[in-house]
Amino acid sequence: MHPALWGAQALLIGCDVRNATKETMEIIGNKEVIAVNQVHSTKGLVLFFLFHQIWAGPLSNYRVALVLLNRSLLPHPVTAQWDDIGIPPNSVVEARDLWEHKTLKEPFVGNLTAYLDSHTCKMYVLKPIS
Repeated sequence: MHPALWGAQALLIGCDVRNATKETMEIIGNKEVIAVNQVHSTKGLVLFFLFHQIWAGPLSNYRVALVLLNRSLLPHPVTAQWDDIGIPPNSVVEARDLWEHKTLKEPFVGNLTAYLDSHTCKMYVLKPIS
C-alpha cells in the first residue's frame, strides 16, 4: 500500500533501505508505479469514505492514474466512478494493473470495482479506448 501512495504523492519510503528484503526492494522499485510519479496536482483528487479511499490524477495522453485503498479490517469492494475521477461517464477504458504488471482483459465502462483484502490497495493506469 505504501509504495502506491508514495507513487501518487511522492511520500518518503518508511523503511531503512539498507536492510530491506529483496521483496521490499521489488515493491519500492516497481517501475510502473514510479512512472506515475506524483499524481497530486490541482486536477487530481482524493475521495475519502468511511473505510476506503480513491486517489486519482491525470496523466499524459488522457490517461488517469487510480489508486483504490481499503482501510477496513475486512475485505471490501472499492469502486471508482468515471465522473468522480475526471473520465467522461460512458467512456470505455483499458486498465493496467501496476502491481500485477498486466493489462486487464475486459474493458470497463462507467466505473472500475476492485475487491480488496483488508488494508490493501490496487493501482491502475486507465486509458480510454473509445
